[in-house]
Amino acid sequence: MPLADRITFDEAAATARAEACEQILTTAHSRFEAEQEIARGLGGQVDADGLASFGFWVPELQDMRVPSGDIFLEILSPEEPLDLGRAHQEIRFERLYVPTIRVEGHAYSCVRGMVAGNRDQVGDFYALVWRDAEDQWHRILDPLAMSLPFGAMAPAELYDVEAMLAARGDSAYWAALAQDGEPAKLGPVSNILQIHVPTATAGGTLASLTRQFERLAEREARGLPMDPADQIYLGYEAVQLLPVEPTTVYEAGPDFWEEHDGTDHGVTVSLLRPDTTNWGYDNVIAGMATVNPVLLESGRPDELVDLAAALHNFPGTPKKLIFDVVYGHSDNQGLRVLNDHFFAGPNMYGQNLAYQDPAVRAILLEMQRRKVNFGADGVRVDGAQDFKYWDAGAQVLRHDDEYLQSMADVVQEVAGTRYRPWFIFEDGRPWPQEDWELSSTYRAVIEAQRDEDVFQWGPLTFAHNTPFLYTFWLGKYWRIRECLNSGSNWISGTSNHDTLRRGTQVSPKMNINTRLGNTRMEILDKAYDNPAAHMLTYVALPGVPMDFLNAMARASWGFVRNQDDRYGVKVVAEEAISLRWQVDEYSYMIPGNFTRLKELGFETRADLARFCTFLPALVEVTDYDLEDIARLLNTTDPPLAGPHYTPQTLKQVARAWMDDMHDYCNIGHTLGSLDPVQSNFALSLRDFRAARPWLRDNYGPKDHFSYIEPLEGRTIFTSLRHGPDGEQVYSIIHMEGKETADFDPLRLKIPGLEGFKWTCALRTPGIGEEYESGPLIMKDSMALVFTRPAPE
Repeated sequence: MPLADRITFDEAAATARAEACEQILTTAHSRFEAEQEIARGLGGQVDADGLASFGFWVPELQDMRVPSGDIFLEILSPEEPLDLGRAHQEIRFERLYVPTIRVEGHAYSCVRGMVAGNRDQVGDFYALVWRDAEDQWHRILDPLAMSLPFGAMAPAELYDVEAMLAARGDSAYWAALAQDGEPAKLGPVSNILQIHVPTATAGGTLASLTRQFERLAEREARGLPMDPADQIYLGYEAVQLLPVEPTTVYEAGPDFWEEHDGTDHGVTVSLLRPDTTNWGYDNVIAGMATVNPVLLESGRPDELVDLAAALHNFPGTPKKLIFDVVYGHSDNQGLRVLNDHFFAGPNMYGQNLAYQDPAVRAILLEMQRRKVNFGADGVRVDGAQDFKYWDAGAQVLRHDDEYLQSMADVVQEVAGTRYRPWFIFEDGRPWPQEDWELSSTYRAVIEAQRDEDVFQWGPLTFAHNTPFLYTFWLGKYWRIRECLNSGSNWISGTSNHDTLRRGTQVSPKMNINTRLGNTRMEILDKAYDNPAAHMLTYVALPGVPMDFLNAMARASWGFVRNQDDRYGVKVVAEEAISLRWQVDEYSYMIPGNFTRLKELGFETRADLARFCTFLPALVEVTDYDLEDIARLLNTTDPPLAGPHYTPQTLKQVARAWMDDMHDYCNIGHTLGSLDPVQSNFALSLRDFRAARPWLRDNYGPKDHFSYIEPLEGRTIFTSLRHGPDGEQVYSIIHMEGKETADFDPLRLKIPGLEGFKWTCALRTPGIGEEYESGPLIMKDSMALVFTRPAPE
């Protein structure tokens, strides 16, 4: 049936929406409260009767006084089946323009007959368009779209969200959380596994990750043995995904949706399956309510609901799901898809957001609400120190702590259960000031928020941790003392997406702890999957431990982003040093590794390493002039491997680096070489912590933490903690340095250690299972945990 015959404009419904908007603006207590209520109706939504309703915030049309008669809802319907699994296809779309009604800065339309997408079918696409005085057409995309099969820069798909959420497989989990009266408040977990979806499984999608957890759940339910490749996912009470929202697209193209041969009644579109490489933090704000299509095997956002259900239905203790959201800035590409009212000027990441604008504030919170309704138990807020606004009266830049509080106050509703999720903030203020590492308290948000269960990333978790350098642990001792006294609401641990990346950028010429391994790769791997550091985090320190999957799998990691045309070469210059830490000759020569770089002429690791030595220096001395860089690279003697260098071929090398490193970072490359002793130890440690939730608490007056003196070339921490039932937990942890002489850990002069009945509960690899007590020699990265029950 032709689109014009299938679609009907429901003028009465559209008028009712517009009048309701006007009424809200007139009667609400504040403009912000009005915009919050209005935001619930923005985007494309379909009800059970098939009425599709559309709302857009269009202050730019109000500014230009564009009348309703020149504003239309654009509907695009594929004339042939559209396969979201194909890499490329040319599809002819029928096009229909439907009237809208503008009320000040909002525009509405309602239609019947549109096809709404679901798990089994692709729906119709839509956008808002308007016509100027010269009959030129302009398109406004929907920032609150719930399905974006071709990314945030393309028309959205109308999606039946209510049906998707109603069909979720974890309704019983949510029903068990329901409370009478006030919404349930979800609190902290015992530990967290941080996951980057594209490198977490060989499949690299949410569906692939879901299958992994479903397989593990089946094996757990059957009591089947788990190998190291299974164990690294187990023992965690929560999974935190790196951001899964749509990110930037290729700066220099091609776009995933490119139109040609367009008329008023149809258009041919060249469609590419989104295939960008990104770590998730290069967001454009638009599309934050839905899922990055790159992560969707099926192209259906249902995959995120499926993952939530698989985690919540895990046998034994259900696993919770935490979303990592990035609302502190927008990449400059956000300017392509959002109106200027969203922005408050440029910053080091791209654009500041106009948090003080009531509509912007309301829309951001609505995006958050819709996203968390996929089924998240918690929210981690990236870069909370970046939420700022300019106080014109005082002429100062202020942190918008009121907005952060608003984020934590949002009430969710999943499967009929109303709740407020657990909130975690990354906030290193006064970062980026030069003295931030010294002056940051990591408690700014905790102290500003009303909720006692608000958490922050602690100082051992924030970006710049290098535990493979000698004296690191003793140098951080003052921060460790802070953890003991005020770390109960901190996320702890030294391995995450930022710390591992920063570690690969450290010069190997620094004072490296060579006791961690025989090669740089071994040293880096053991530094961030270190049994002693795990013991410190899980037994000695308060807070909630978090591990990064790539570190636990001893896989590689880096800053992966292949969309950057302007600064891509500069980013690779900054990342080039990671080659020394993460890639040896053997790894490089494996046929499936670094295929793109090899095709460009870097046949050996030595070829690439020589290029990576020249590039950073030339980026600096030329002030990043690609023409000069290329000219100088071409004059080296002997000549460099690779292509003849031009600005364009330099960009090709940068793109190849990003794509090859992204593939190399997939944990599938390292699972077969995991040490079963280390994996089993780490899992036992996680179980130990989960059985003692009181270890999250700050130290009490009877608790002890110190290091053995005299140092004599080593750092050995000792910790004695007391549980509410009287149980004592004693740990001795060799963090770095020379091995000890033969000594008895239970005979140290530590108040409270005296007496008997100590049982050895945990031993790091290298200490035999037969060890129960008595003298031993401890080496770098060895640790022991003893427990003693309460006196009878």
